[in-house]
Amino acid sequence: MDSGEHFVLVHGAGHGAWCWYKLVPLLKSFGHRVTALDLGSSGVNPKSLDELASAYDYVQPLMEFVASLPQDEKVVLVGHSYGGLPISLAMESFPKKILVAVFISAYMPNYISPPITQAQEFFIRSKPESLLDSQLSFGLGLESLPTAVTFGPDYLSVALYQHCQPEDLELAKSLVRPHGLFLEDFAKESLLSKEKFGSVDRVYVVLEKDEVMKEDFQRWVINDSPPKEVKFIAGADHMVMMSRPKELCLCFQEIVQQYN
Repeated sequence: MDSGEHFVLVHGAGHGAWCWYKLVPLLKSFGHRVTALDLGSSGVNPKSLDELASAYDYVQPLMEFVASLPQDEKVVLVGHSYGGLPISLAMESFPKKILVAVFISAYMPNYISPPITQAQEFFIRSKPESLLDSQLSFGLGLESLPTAVTFGPDYLSVALYQHCQPEDLELAKSLVRPHGLFLEDFAKESLLSKEKFGSVDRVYVVLEKDEVMKEDFQRWVINDSPPKEVKFIAGADHMVMMSRPKELCLCFQEIVQQYN
């Protein structure tokens, strides 16, 4: 292709820019530019979780990066899983800098309800035993929603990386970090508006065999906040960028071709 798009990739809970390592060279082979970011206290970001006072500290690396882009540049903003919430805040702040926002089996809030609504629905649907050896922290008390989560090796193996190569699972075991949920911040009204967030085209990618965000929950998210388009990757698990990077890359190609 003559000129590619600029993809900005935002990881999910506990992960970092490292989880896109298979997808990045594939996108570049199609002529695209790619930026994979570490959010606060993620990947190689130097901050620890207790240094993040709010969701805005967590998403600061994304906000600073999008703010630094030339005024006339538009990016393809991609959020995986929990990464749907950070990219939604970026959509609200910089709607004119985003060509399209792609949500991969992710939270995809609407501008009517607080973003926490979908997280609450997820916890309602999740049985405590499904977390296996993962640890939830309740910094605001056991009666409140959890404030942080740390994925255990069994949970990574069974729920996230079950279709990935063994070396990818080992990579995750060594690099996954505790993740702050910031649900109090996402419970606030008027974080997103129709005029800004609502003006950005959204595409949702459904992963059929996701054991974290089950397909029926992904469909509920889509109904709660209807996107412009829905894509479907049959047989894909939660870490599709590692287990099926070529299929995900082709899916992205289909999406951006509509904007050329």
